[in-house]
Amino acid sequence: MTSVPYPAFALSSPVAGALSAVGKCRVYPEPSIIAGSSMTDAEREYRAIVEKAVEQSNVTSSSSGDKTRDKESKQLRKQYMKEGNAMASRYLSNTLGLDPSIVDIEIVISSADVLQSDGCVAACFLDAGCHAIVLPNGTDQLTALDTCQLPRDRVVAHFNYDTQTTNNTERSLLQLLLAAAPLASTMSLAFPVGTNMEETLSTLNAGLSSTGSSDSRVVALVVEVPAHIEGLEQVVGRMSKMGTTMCIVDPTAQELGMSYVACIRTDRPDGLYTTVVCTRSGEALGLVYSSKESVVAALECGRGVYYSRSRNGLWRKGDTSGHYQTLHRIDVDCDGDALRFTVTQRGDDVAAFCHLNTLTCWGEPRGIRHLEQTLKQRLKDAPEGSYTKRLFEDEQLLRDKLVEEAQELSEAADPQEVAGELADVLYFAMVRAAKAGVSIDDAVVELDKRARKVTRRQGDSKSFRIAVGEAILNKTNTES
Repeated sequence: MTSVPYPAFALSSPVAGALSAVGKCRVYPEPSIIAGSSMTDAEREYRAIVEKAVEQSNVTSSSSGDKTRDKESKQLRKQYMKEGNAMASRYLSNTLGLDPSIVDIEIVISSADVLQSDGCVAACFLDAGCHAIVLPNGTDQLTALDTCQLPRDRVVAHFNYDTQTTNNTERSLLQLLLAAAPLASTMSLAFPVGTNMEETLSTLNAGLSSTGSSDSRVVALVVEVPAHIEGLEQVVGRMSKMGTTMCIVDPTAQELGMSYVACIRTDRPDGLYTTVVCTRSGEALGLVYSSKESVVAALECGRGVYYSRSRNGLWRKGDTSGHYQTLHRIDVDCDGDALRFTVTQRGDDVAAFCHLNTLTCWGEPRGIRHLEQTLKQRLKDAPEGSYTKRLFEDEQLLRDKLVEEAQELSEAADPQEVAGELADVLYFAMVRAAKAGVSIDDAVVELDKRARKVTRRQGDSKSFRIAVGEAILNKTNTES
């Protein structure tokens, strides 16, 4: 895959612009430490999350084997964990303006906070949707990495390449990386301005590829650089060809966008990039073209912005039709010569990407998306005798049917029967969703968030829910 740059928010905030739409970002939650300034409200919010994680870690079981106390401690620890997760989710989504369900967020956490919370703060942010935690170098880094007890692909070990930590030799830096490799699959390096990064990285890559077992091999190297370095785009482009990803600290949309396109290629004479526009669930809405300038513009405003060949200029989707798009993420394909814009299609009258007023440029949708559109229409204007309208108006009937069909699905045996019962469950579930104003994409967001979690629930059935379901089924059987 093509290595493309992503932003690190050290002194800047993700809320300004849509730079995280490159699909990934790194967050330094305590900029006052970097800048030597007073603490902000966002930092106080972050510290409250750390304190809640410490509170969770301080809940211990009884040493005397008191089962009642152990049960209470377990419940209290679970309560603190849920409170911390909710606080972290609000911090990421509301305060930072990030979407953890689609953007790979790396959050920098100090070793001291990890150790004080016994790793709870790291798990908290991953459960809240972060892709990885970043642990900076220091005397306690390895201890903190071990304390986290996390999958190594969710941990980044960060090092500053300077005389204090490495004596400016690739050999000592390589030793640091190899020591962290069993606990973190990605290594991040920050170089001082003026350092010959490419030569150093070439030496490190050679050493890393020839050392270590398969379960402790460094999977990725990330280089963190300030946005103001000379020749940023050229440096990023050369690093991408080496397979090294650049993390640009506090870039502008211009700096990030131009560095991004420096890593991709096109064989078109006009220099444009073929771009597929998709929904959150991966459905293709249409085919467009992007230019360097349109990518920058999209990152500036957080909307679908492309290049119009007929107008010979930028095309801000929706400026004329009102059918604008919220931009979530930009991706590069496996060959590095095509883009994918993941968006939510908007519109006052109808969410249409096509000029023919349909969602996609390939006509009416099929399957679940077609069902969703039909249900939305029925909610507005259902024909006389519509069963769907009856379900919208009769909450008890809809509830009963959901339970009934779920029970039939649980007892279905052969594949055809399972498929039929699944279709029934999907229909009634989507009626419930349409009534609540929930879309397929909303469900996709929730699924993607849950995929980030590292803390797993036991998942036992809930007896009170089973009892309610049985009561509904018994009532249905009696009435029939």
